[in-house]
Amino acid sequence: MQGCGARLFWLLVLGLAWLGPVLGDEEEDGEVVVEEEDEVLSDELGEEDGILVLHEHNFARALSEHRLLLVEFYAPWCRHCERLAPAFAQAATTLRNESSPARLGKVDATTQKALAGEFGITSYPTLKLFRDGNRTHPIDYTGRMDTKGIVRWMRRRAGPSTTLLQDTDTASTFISSQDMVVIGFFKDLGGEAAQAFYEVAMEMVDVPFGVAEATELFQAYGLSTDTICLFKKFDEGRTDFPVDPAQGLDVAELTQLLRAHSLDLVMEFTSETSDQIFSAKIPHHMLLFLNKSSSAQLALRDGFQAAAGTFRGKVLFVVVDVAGHGANILAFFGMTPADAPTLRLVEMKNNRKYRMEQDSFSDTAISTFIQDVLDGKVKPHLLSAEPPEDWDTQAVKVLVGKTFEQVAFDETKNVFVKFYAPWCSHCQAMAAAWEELGERYKDHEDIVIAKLDAMANEIENVTITSFPTLRYFPAGPGRKMVEFKGSRDVETFSKFLENGGMLPEEPPEVPKTPENSTGSEEQSPPGTGVSRDEL
Repeated sequence: MQGCGARLFWLLVLGLAWLGPVLGDEEEDGEVVVEEEDEVLSDELGEEDGILVLHEHNFARALSEHRLLLVEFYAPWCRHCERLAPAFAQAATTLRNESSPARLGKVDATTQKALAGEFGITSYPTLKLFRDGNRTHPIDYTGRMDTKGIVRWMRRRAGPSTTLLQDTDTASTFISSQDMVVIGFFKDLGGEAAQAFYEVAMEMVDVPFGVAEATELFQAYGLSTDTICLFKKFDEGRTDFPVDPAQGLDVAELTQLLRAHSLDLVMEFTSETSDQIFSAKIPHHMLLFLNKSSSAQLALRDGFQAAAGTFRGKVLFVVVDVAGHGANILAFFGMTPADAPTLRLVEMKNNRKYRMEQDSFSDTAISTFIQDVLDGKVKPHLLSAEPPEDWDTQAVKVLVGKTFEQVAFDETKNVFVKFYAPWCSHCQAMAAAWEELGERYKDHEDIVIAKLDAMANEIENVTITSFPTLRYFPAGPGRKMVEFKGSRDVETFSKFLENGGMLPEEPPEVPKTPENSTGSEEQSPPGTGVSRDEL
């Protein structure tokens, strides 16, 4: 459908139902600080579970002995690293059993200060590929954080990344071998366009790539110029992307085009398709909520399907069965199964949701609605819970979408708001400190301590992407907003408030370690790098 304070959407709750196991962004730690080692290590290459155990003294040897070396930089206390460990070990075993030239290694970045600093390690786990002994330009790992993803990514880099198709028989066999394949037809396989194609093939490891140069293959497939062809056993069957002779082939553009066209024109949200939907990187998702047990509602898919082709690559069309797998995400939209059939459009970068004033399911109405949203003619549909009767009587005021504006932007008040999610463990850990802060300032007429459940309430022009998020709205005109980024304890909160929304002195940021971590790391919404077992 892009961990803690990092890299969305259906994001806030959709991740509860589907989730690509992207594990790399939770423990953002800035500079890595470690204790100096007393032990002098040799350059011998030891192993654990088939993984090379690397440190400052044997790293160079490992690079010299292995043409392809994928290294995990980890922290022993990082829960993402713990979850990755079995998959990383299984991938190491699989590659070794295949006699692959690729090997896997690991570095404890909390004890190997020099290596962590050399390679700019600021989060855990970070995976980097070292190729042909090149120590100065490692390649960032871009695959999925599971065994299959790691193995496929490494196989593609061990090469070749494409299959050379020399005649019509081999091409036909290649096309029929999978549900989807990509073939680059180039007059010169050594040219710039072909080289860019090879780069794309390196990244799209789940799709077989072939190349063809033979004149008979150009003729067999009706081509006269360099062209990328996507062959698939669904939808239109084949899509051609001609190479612009003047501008050549843009790697990022082609990758996005192939990803968009490799999906069904209309996806159904299921446990099997959720990873594809999440990783599609299409900026908007158009959702049709229906009950598949109703034949009348099922018929609405025709208009939905008819509208989809116009927006391919810009809008992903998804059918959600409210009586099936889709029931898990209804709360995110403030809906119940009784609301079906209905339509929603989600803007992925900020989780904004849009709905028609009155649902209409014709292809014309759907297309018009989508284009109006893309043109900025439709305001987002913002969720709001009802305010509790006693919302203003407690030390910590309970805000909802309907009351936020009048409280946060009251020009006579300095308002400090905690945006939280009920499931967030970090929010729960700091709850007592926030209540204590409220008690401390409950008698201050110009200071308000408040909280807002960001899962049930949405605020225009206030985007929350991780929890807890703390924002300060100072008194006076101008609708100012300041994000609090200090330590999350009562005394630091108080200093921030007493100093007018600034910490008196901003000390250098201290990396989180087991000794100094307070459990206050930002926790991102499900779907942004947090796995299901954290929720």
